[in-house]
Amino acid sequence: MSVARNTLVQSSLTLASRILGMVRDILLIAKIGAGPIGDAWATAQQFPNLFRRIFAEGAFASAFVPTYARTLEAEGAEAARDVAQEALRVLFAATAALTIVAQIFMPWVLLLIHGGQADDPESYGLAVLLTRITMPYLTFMAIAALLSGVLNSAERFVLSAGVPTLLNLCLIPAAFVAPDAEGTALAAAMAYFVAGLLQAGALWWGVNRQKVRLSLIGWPRLTPAVKKVLKLAIPGTIAASGTQINIIVSQSLASFEVGAKSWLYAADRLYQLPLGLVGVAVGVAILPRLSRAARASDDGSSRQTMDEGIGLAMALTLPAAAALMIAPVFLIDAFFTRGEFLPSDAAMSGSALFHFAWGVPAFVLIKVLAPAFFAREDTKTPMRYALVSVVINTVLGAGLFFWMKSNGGAGFIGLAIATSVAAWMNTALLAMTLLARGWYTPGPRLVSGVVRAALATAIMSAAVWFMLQNLPEIRAELWDSRIASAAAIVFAGGVIYAFAALLTGAIRISDIRQALRR
Repeated sequence: MSVARNTLVQSSLTLASRILGMVRDILLIAKIGAGPIGDAWATAQQFPNLFRRIFAEGAFASAFVPTYARTLEAEGAEAARDVAQEALRVLFAATAALTIVAQIFMPWVLLLIHGGQADDPESYGLAVLLTRITMPYLTFMAIAALLSGVLNSAERFVLSAGVPTLLNLCLIPAAFVAPDAEGTALAAAMAYFVAGLLQAGALWWGVNRQKVRLSLIGWPRLTPAVKKVLKLAIPGTIAASGTQINIIVSQSLASFEVGAKSWLYAADRLYQLPLGLVGVAVGVAILPRLSRAARASDDGSSRQTMDEGIGLAMALTLPAAAALMIAPVFLIDAFFTRGEFLPSDAAMSGSALFHFAWGVPAFVLIKVLAPAFFAREDTKTPMRYALVSVVINTVLGAGLFFWMKSNGGAGFIGLAIATSVAAWMNTALLAMTLLARGWYTPGPRLVSGVVRAALATAIMSAAVWFMLQNLPEIRAELWDSRIASAAAIVFAGGVIYAFAALLTGAIRISDIRQALRR
């Protein structure tokens, strides 16, 4: 399959999951609101969201797929199955042990990510309880990640892209279980456990359908093949998770400002949309092709794949980032202001979303550039750059946070700024290293395509700005509904961008036809 076709499969199923995710967040944020309980709920989601984005969204698979695919091609299906089974047992044992240890020491673990509210026993105790309930999601996601890697190696993307929907299908009913904020948060935490079990089970069924028979029964062994997988997987997972680690750091600092975690969480739900729909999808789609090209020393195919991936990512990401920068408060207010989440909360969250928005292209490019290293089994270089970005984010974020607070401002805005700066630095380091090593040089068609996409984005941005200037008239025609007005403007912006992209040549009909053809 082509990069665009694989990406379309990934993005279509991810879009369905993200739409359900928006419904989930609209309901839960309205019930829980911003404040001590909302901050406790945001804290309880930090570990599950980190594990989901590390494992389910391709970071672990990015390290596992090249080794598994190489074994499959060189030694056959049985040898590859053995590698997968031994790796699965080791991964299960390690994550289960980590989960048990975390359950015991959770009150002290949370001092690292929720320490700012440790002096409030009621709120802190709730955060500890909720996080203990959600923590087993780690083990389920580890199993799901490896199973997804097996499926993706065979270019079977449908199930691995579709199972995240189960999380939203479990969380949505949780919004209706209890009448109060605390009861809703408890029900939602329990839903995480159920969802993890269902996701791992569905992928296990899918792998069995591919006639890859795996078993968790047996003592975990660090065989040479497993050691090789772990040698690549551990730094590779860290490398592909730099953005998520930076989010954890920012959320930890935000605990010193009551409500800030809730505001950052609402902003996170919107700017993560293009990252999940585009960045993760493109990264997962190009990795198998890059791995094959690297094994065959086919530099031409590798460059063409990277050009396609980056071009597609930027054509879809630039308009999304521009829209988030033009109308951050409007979008937050339209989707989340109801119930316990107030207009004042939307204003605070929107101010963070603006600064996350200009980092969105970098967040996506990291997901597209890193596979070029993973395909060559170099996971340490991206890991080092990810850790550099974490240091930048921590130092700059802490400095801005406390400086802005000391001057009477909202410190959490500095955390959003630092996260985007760190992402751009990570992107620059990855790109410059690929150029220096001769592993990738952008072709003239890619450069031209990005310029055309930027021009089409400018046209769309002007149209969206005009619509916002005439928002009262638009709302009057749409039953004075905030969410209907937002949906209409987003849809109109998308249509305008599509026409502008065709007009400028950023997207060509012939390319679409060729991309969708096997």
